Amino acid sequence: MSIWGNLIGGYLGFSIAGPIGALIGSIIGGKISSARRKGFQQNFINHKQVFAVSLVILTAKLAKVDGQVSKEELVAIKEKLKIPDNEIDQVGKIFNKAKQDSMGFEPYAQQIAKIYEKNPAVLDEVINVLFYIAEADGRVSRSELSMIKNIGNIFGISDSQFEGIKESRKGSDKLNPYIVLGCNPKDDLSTIRKKYLQLSKEHHPDVLISKGVPKEVIEESKKKMRSINAAFDKIKKIK
Repeated sequence: MSIWGNLIGGYLGFSIAGPIGALIGSIIGGKISSARRKGFQQNFINHKQVFAVSLVILTAKLAKVDGQVSKEELVAIKEKLKIPDNEIDQVGKIFNKAKQDSMGFEPYAQQIAKIYEKNPAVLDEVINVLFYIAEADGRVSRSELSMIKNIGNIFGISDSQFEGIKESRKGSDKLNPYIVLGCNPKDDLSTIRKKYLQLSKEHHPDVLISKGVPKEVIEESKKKMRSINAAFDKIKKIK
């Protein structure tokens, strides 16, 4: 079953507090009694749902940062997030609510950072997918880059880590391997190998899925893993 179709039906808004819960709760409204809400608040958070909703909300804010959201951008978002036709209405409710609401992206990013503070690789993946969305029209604009960078700062992602994520978006023949791995060209191969193994473990698709990244967007994780492998292969040849 796709993660997208159960975002609202799964009553995520009453499983989690904060701005994300408030946004989903405002969509559901009074359809759930206060007694049932109390029960839902005690539920464990479904991390795949949280990740999916986080992407929809931040994508809505990102799509709006350059001005009016075009039909072409919405089509690209649907395709890039692999949202089935029969579930687009569910996701659209969240997207439109996030796009219309006056709150900036910062409170949502802060809540996402708190939820995944013990799984920083998942936060890296949010940034990775936001770059993927921003590339929909062929380029990442200055305002889009600024917003993604600010989200990265809220997530506690260092400048070196951010540049590594951005660099990994390039083709393997164009990327700077040292930036991807967050290493210095003066580092010896043993030091670089330790960094490579650490990143390989953290960003392996199976590990990310176990930590809450939905399979619908895991293809971007696989691309990042290929970039990490390509970067180390390049450095081995150089060294």
